[in-house]
Amino acid sequence: MKQVVISGTGLFTPPHSISNDELVTAFNAYAEKFNAANAEAIAAGEVAAIEPSSSAFIEKASGIKSRYVMEKTGILDPERMVARIPERGDDELSLQAEICVAAARDALARAGRSAADIDMVLVACSNMQRAYPAMAVEVQQALGIDGFGFDMNVACSSATFGIQTAASAVQSGQARAVLVLNPEITSGHLNFRDRDSHFIFGDACTAIVVEAADTAVSEHQFEIVESKLKTSFSNNIRNNFGFLNRFDETGVGKPDKLFRQQGRKVFKEVCPMAAEMIAATVASAGLKVEQVRRFWLHQANLSMNQLIARMLLGREAEPDEAPVILDTYANTSSAGSIIAFHKYQDDLKAGDLGVICSFGAGYSIGCVVVRKR
Repeated sequence: MKQVVISGTGLFTPPHSISNDELVTAFNAYAEKFNAANAEAIAAGEVAAIEPSSSAFIEKASGIKSRYVMEKTGILDPERMVARIPERGDDELSLQAEICVAAARDALARAGRSAADIDMVLVACSNMQRAYPAMAVEVQQALGIDGFGFDMNVACSSATFGIQTAASAVQSGQARAVLVLNPEITSGHLNFRDRDSHFIFGDACTAIVVEAADTAVSEHQFEIVESKLKTSFSNNIRNNFGFLNRFDETGVGKPDKLFRQQGRKVFKEVCPMAAEMIAATVASAGLKVEQVRRFWLHQANLSMNQLIARMLLGREAEPDEAPVILDTYANTSSAGSIIAFHKYQDDLKAGDLGVICSFGAGYSIGCVVVRKR
C-alpha cells in the first residue's frame, strides 16, 4: 500500500483573546440583572436564580485560562453576549473561508507545496456557516486549486476523520496531495449565558497537508502508520440548530439550538472509550503504547486528557508527552489536537512515534498513529 505522510500543518489564531476574568465579569453582570428582574418569581420558586461564575471555577472545571475569538466586544456585552460579526455579501470571501485560506497558506509553506500541487480540499469541522455551496469549494477557488473539494462534519473528531479520508484518497490515486482544513468558529454556537458551558470554546483554524511519501519534499514529514475511526450515537453532546428549525416558531432562540452537553456523563463515558481506541490503534500498528513518544489529544478538558493518559501509561504523563494548549486556546473542537500537533512536533527525532486523537459529539473518536521521518 502506498505510504502517506502529513507533510505540513498550519494554524490561524484569531486576533482577540478573552481571559477568564473578562468572561466572568460579563456573565456575572448578566446574571445579576436577570436575578433582579426575576426576583419575585425566583422567591416563589417559579424561576431558578442564575449562580455567578468565577475564574477559579472555570480553571478547576476545565483547565482553561483564556480563549481566542473572532470578535469579543459583543460577547462581553451583558446586554448581548453574542459576537458582532456582520454578514458578508455573496460576492465576498466568506469568513470561514478566509480563516481557512490563512491556515492553508501556513501549511503549504511548511510542506514546501503550492496550490498547483493540491488535488483535493476537505473542510472538516463541527459547524459550517452555511449548508451550500460547500466551504471547501470556495476555499479551493480562493487558493486557485484545480481538482475537487467537499465538506464533512464529525464534530470534534472532524480533523482525524479528515486525515483518514485524505490518506485514502492519496492511496487510491484520487489525489496527489490533499489539503484538510478545520475552521472552528465555535463562539457562534456557544451559549455565553449558560454558567456550565460559557467558558468552554474558542475560535481557531488548522490546516494539514496529506500526500504520498515518495514525492514529499517537506522537512516536517510524519508517516501515517495506522488510523482507526469509531462512532457511537449519544445525545450527551448536542446542538439542534438547523434549517428545519424555521418550521417550528416555538423553537426560535431556545437554548437547545446552541451547544449543550451533560458533562459528567461525557467524561465518564468518553475517557475509557478514547483510551481503549488509542491502545487498539497502536496495537493494530504492531506497536506498544510504551513506544509512543507523544500524544496530541483532543483539547476539551484538562482532567479528561490527564485521565486518558493515565489509563494508557499507568502513571501521570509528563508535560511533553501529552502537551496542552487548551489553557490559552480553550476547546477549539476539531482543531484542538491539530493545534497541539502543530505547536509540539519540531523537537521530535526521526523514528519517534506519536498519536493524534480526537473525541467528541457523536460520540466520535478518531486516532492516527504517526512516525517522524
